[in-house]
Amino acid sequence: MKTLANYFFRGLLVLFPAFATVYLLVAGVRWADGLLSNLLAESFGVVVPGLGLVIVLGGVTLMGFLFSRAFVRPILSFLERLITRVPLVSIVYSSLKELTEAFVGDKKKFNKPVLVRFPGSGVHRVGFLTRESLDDFELEGHVAVYCPHSYNFSGNLYLVPSDCVSRLEINASDAMRYAVSAGATELG
Repeated sequence: MKTLANYFFRGLLVLFPAFATVYLLVAGVRWADGLLSNLLAESFGVVVPGLGLVIVLGGVTLMGFLFSRAFVRPILSFLERLITRVPLVSIVYSSLKELTEAFVGDKKKFNKPVLVRFPGSGVHRVGFLTRESLDDFELEGHVAVYCPHSYNFSGNLYLVPSDCVSRLEINASDAMRYAVSAGATELG
């Protein structure tokens, strides 16, 4: 039963951020479209299709701008401290925050594309170097490489000898696109 619960929570951690984001964006677009359509129709007799989408995309961008300003950081830090004190919520929140920051934050982790060679097998895998020292795990000479799954929002973390990893001289977003598309995307 414990294994089943672990699978459920792992699935929740993978699915929740994607579905929550899509749900919030769709709900926001519908709300803005309904509100603006009614307001414009009643006031001016005009209906502008897609205005809700423009408003929501603009609003999300505006929030990103505001949250990147220095005067908002103390407020966000305070709210984050409150969230991290709630037992289950803190695990979900911190995991989602770290994953998001790995892709788009100031602490990007997936910006060093590498090729991992699995000795003796002739197999190579495209991945991203996420940690260059694993001394905490007493794995001297090893590195952490994240390899995304193809056509999926998941991946595996491999702890491999550093001599089995070679840097790829390509753009990190091209390497991610290549790995996620199962090699179907052209490079360059």
